[in-house]
Amino acid sequence: MTRLTNLDLPTFRRATIGFDRMFDEMERTFANSATSGYPPYNIAQLEEDAYVISLAVAGFSMKDLSVVHDKNILRIEGTSPEEEGGLTYIHKGVGGRNFRREFALADHVVVEGASLENGMLNVRLKRVIPEELQPKQIEIISREAE
Repeated sequence: MTRLTNLDLPTFRRATIGFDRMFDEMERTFANSATSGYPPYNIAQLEEDAYVISLAVAGFSMKDLSVVHDKNILRIEGTSPEEEGGLTYIHKGVGGRNFRREFALADHVVVEGASLENGMLNVRLKRVIPEELQPKQIEIISREAE
């Protein structure tokens, strides 16, 4: 069995037509996965079409955080809060550095809101398929009576 160890996306991209967005998403995903694991996060499914992304943001206040939904990208950023003057830390285990996390969202996923509770930033998402894209039942009529 052959193992694929190196995927040459630019060469593969030139051999395909109409898949530009897919390759952009793949490149963004691979680039984002190389970043650090800070801050840690969970993604949970609440219902069939409802989700929540929870990030551990201890030490950050609402003014230090930013949540932006741009096209199919959800970008969450945190700016490190100002250090309190005069403190000498013997041990500093609570992270307080700037961060940026991006999540690729599927089509028709909307951000319903965000809340900060007990050091957790919770971003609620919902998949809302437009009426024109939902399956439609087609009525079958009989032509035998004519």
